[in-house]
Amino acid sequence: MFKVLDQSTVLLKNSLQVSYMDAFIETCNNLLDGQVMVEDDKPDNNTVKKLDDLYSQIDISSLDSETIRKAIQMVMIKAITQDKIQANHQITPDTIAFIIGYIVTRIFENYEKLSILDLAAGTGNLLTAIMNQLNKALKIDVNGIGIDNDDSMLSVANINAQMQKKHDSLELIHQDSINNLLVDDVDLVVSDLPVGYYPIDENVQNYQTKASDGHSYAHHLLIEQGMNHVKDGGFGIFLVPSNIFETKESKGLLKWIQGSAYFQGLLNLPKDIFQNNKAQKAILILQKHGSHAKQADQVMIGEFPSFKNTKEFQHFVAEIVQWEEKDLLSSHK
Repeated sequence: MFKVLDQSTVLLKNSLQVSYMDAFIETCNNLLDGQVMVEDDKPDNNTVKKLDDLYSQIDISSLDSETIRKAIQMVMIKAITQDKIQANHQITPDTIAFIIGYIVTRIFENYEKLSILDLAAGTGNLLTAIMNQLNKALKIDVNGIGIDNDDSMLSVANINAQMQKKHDSLELIHQDSINNLLVDDVDLVVSDLPVGYYPIDENVQNYQTKASDGHSYAHHLLIEQGMNHVKDGGFGIFLVPSNIFETKESKGLLKWIQGSAYFQGLLNLPKDIFQNNKAQKAILILQKHGSHAKQADQVMIGEFPSFKNTKEFQHFVAEIVQWEEKDLLSSHK
C-alpha cells in the first residue's frame, strides 16, 4: 500500500506541480472516489493511465485499519522530509503510541465503551493508533474526537478516518483548541502536545495556567483545556517536554493541577530516541477529581530504559502494570 500511495503521489506532484503533501491528499481522494480527478487537462492522459494501473494494485476495503494507518504514516514521514514540515506537526512514533495505548488499555479494561479526545490531532495517527489498540485488546466501542487548526493535517486525518472505516466513530473538528470547544466530556484525553508559546493573549484570559506576564505556553493551556473536557474521575495522558516542571512557568501549571487533578505519573521516554536531551519527552498522567478518583498511594515517576534493551524495557513495563493495579486503579474500577 505504501508503494502505491508513494508512487502515485510522486506522479501527481510532478504533474500538478504541487507539494508532496498536497499530491498525497489528491491521490487519496482519487482512491476514495474510485476515479482520477482531472481539472484543466491535468493530470494528462498518460499520467491518468499510470495512476489507474497503480490504484488497481490495492483494494482498500480488504485491508485492516492498522495496515492502512501504518502505510499513511510512512507516507507522512516522507512528506515531513520532502516538504520540510515543522517539528510540531511531525508524527508521534509508533513505539510511543503503543506505550500510551498499553497504559490506557490497563486503565479502561473494565469499560464497555470509551470516548477519547485529542486536542492536537494532526494527521490522526496517534488517536487512531490508540483507538485500534483498544478495539483489538478490549473488544469495545471506541469513539474519538480529533481537533486541529491546520487544515492540511486535518485533511490527512479525514483520509485516515475514511480509509480505516471510522466514519461513524471519529469526529474531526477544524479549530483552535484553545478557544471554546463544543464537545461532550470524554473518558480520556490524549495528546502529543505542541510545545511553545501561544500567540493570542486575549484567548487565554480565563485559563488558570496562563503566564502572569507575556505569552503563555501552549502545552500548559492545552493540558488545562483537555482536563476541562474530561468526565469526573477521567484521565488525561499527554506527551510533554520532560522538563515541564523545571521551568519558571511551571508554578502556575502545578498550582492548577493541585486544585483540579491528581498528578499520577510522569514517565520519561528514553533519551536515545531524541536528537538531543532538550528534546526529550515524557508521558504525563493526570486524573480529574471526582467520582471514585483519588491520589495514587505512589506517584509513578521514572524513565524508560532504551528500547534496544529488551529485558530492562520489559521489566520497566511490568513495574508500570504493577503500579497501575496496586496504586492507580485500586479505587477506579
